[in-house]
Amino acid sequence: MRRSDPWHTNRFSRTKGRAMFDMSGKKVLVTGGSRGIGLGIASVFARGGADVAIAARSKTGLDDATTALARLGPGRIHGVVADVTSAEWTRDAARDVAATFGGIDVLCANAGIFPEADLADMTEDELTTVLDVNVKGTVFAVQACLDALTASGAGRIVITSSITGPYTGFPRWSHYGASKAAQLGFMRTAAIELAPRGITVNAVLPGNVLTEGLADMGDEYLASMTAAIPAGTLGTPDDIGHAVAFLASDEARYVTGQSLVVDGGQLLPESFDAVGH
Repeated sequence: MRRSDPWHTNRFSRTKGRAMFDMSGKKVLVTGGSRGIGLGIASVFARGGADVAIAARSKTGLDDATTALARLGPGRIHGVVADVTSAEWTRDAARDVAATFGGIDVLCANAGIFPEADLADMTEDELTTVLDVNVKGTVFAVQACLDALTASGAGRIVITSSITGPYTGFPRWSHYGASKAAQLGFMRTAAIELAPRGITVNAVLPGNVLTEGLADMGDEYLASMTAAIPAGTLGTPDDIGHAVAFLASDEARYVTGQSLVVDGGQLLPESFDAVGH
């Protein structure tokens, strides 16, 4: 892969047309939105006419991502540097977005990391880092946006979890799997607490999605992952983005506390032979 290629062109996306759900006028914040699945989510909302803010830990890549998103639709695009492991920094980012757009209607709590570590050798710092970003970062993002989402009158929170942890396991990802399962536990109680505010809280659970992180694992790994999927192909960031758009739409107003698996049927086979490619 040529690392000089701008990932912000959504090179892994197959869906270049208009978003299914009309997001005109919606004000959306996507954490971890400058690359990978987050950028796919942001792209779907941008094509749907939303005002889209993306937050990332580093300004590196953020400007390029916002420039690319601005070409996709008529809505405003905004980038903000934020580390979701800091409650204060995350609150400041949410205030910045709300001030820029005049509110926040949709929070896509997408920021996450997936480093590898053998369970026997995992250090306390390695465990803490994953839980801080994936779990505390999700909670902090929700807390930071609560006032704006309440003021929206129809606030939507969509968390990016994973099939790894809630449904499956994978060697060297025990800390990651734990964090992704924890997000769903948080989601269910948050959905109950926030329902009186008119806010729904749901999650998408991606299977194997072709992002730069997955691509870096090499062709052999990609081929083995693809072979295990009944659909016969890896997902794209846009595939996840369209699922998020549904959960954030007016049409999904009566859906809350739910997790939507988006995996091309990856969970279905009881053995490799059942796939039948």
